[in-house]
Formats: sequence, structure tokens, C-alpha cells
Amino acid sequence: MVEEESGTPELADPTNKLVLIVDDDESILDLMEHIVKKEGFKVARAEEGQEAFDKAISLHPDLIVLDFMLPGLAGFEVIRELQKGKAADIPILVITGRRINRQTIELVTQQPNVKEYIEKPVRPAALGWTIHRILKTRPPSINRIIDRGPLGGGW
Repeated sequence: MVEEESGTPELADPTNKLVLIVDDDESILDLMEHIVKKEGFKVARAEEGQEAFDKAISLHPDLIVLDFMLPGLAGFEVIRELQKGKAADIPILVITGRRINRQTIELVTQQPNVKEYIEKPVRPAALGWTIHRILKTRPPSINRIIDRGPLGGGW
């Protein structure tokens, strides 16, 4: 990673990063895909655990956003299987809508490839910020015109 003159590391371009989103609820998958693409990332999708595992192996994404409760191969099984091979270095962001006890959360977050754990409903800004933080990427620039109203002087 290149450092700027200020001594802070330069953030990577999100357009060069692939995020694999895994959720069995198509409407949530659509929403997360929209959010992640809006943040500038490339996106791949999977709707169940085995498909997620297969795509992780074949695509080697930069990050996996993984729903914990999946049909077939469940989220924790996907996490453990990925640790066994070439995909062990892929960071994982676990997302779940189901209440999980503290002991299970600790077990999940102690896995070497799990970087973060978030409960649903996930706020779009929080999802985008978390992905950028994990991947050390810069958010897309937003050009905003500040409307200072009729007394703001720009008339």
C-alpha cells in the first residue's frame, strides 16, 4: 500500500474489488447488491451455502458478505470449509437476522477469516462503511451543492 506524504496510507479503488454477497432472501440480496455496487465494487451473488463456497473458490473475491442462516451448507460451515484451502485468506463479513447467543457470536468472530459481524436489518451506510474499512478502499466521491437558503449569499 502506498503512503501519501501525510503519512496516512492511500486507500484502494473499490472498482478493482469483487464482493461476493450471499443471502437466501432474494429481496435482501437485491438490496445489498445495489448498496455494494453504489459504493463502487464489482458484485457476484450466491443464494445458498454450497453455491457460495463454489463461487468463493472459482472467483476468489476480495470479500464475502455472508448471511449466517443459509439452506444446505450453513454460514458457519461455509466459513470453516473456506479456511481449509486456497480461499482461507478471503475476509468475511457475517450478517444475520436471527438472534444468536453471545457464545456463538464469539465463536464466529474468532474465526481467522471473519472480520466483522453485523445483525440485520443492516443500514446501507453501515454496510458500505464496513466494506470500505475491511478492504481499505475509498468511498466514491460525492459532489454536494450546499443550499444555504435565500440568506446564504449566493444569489
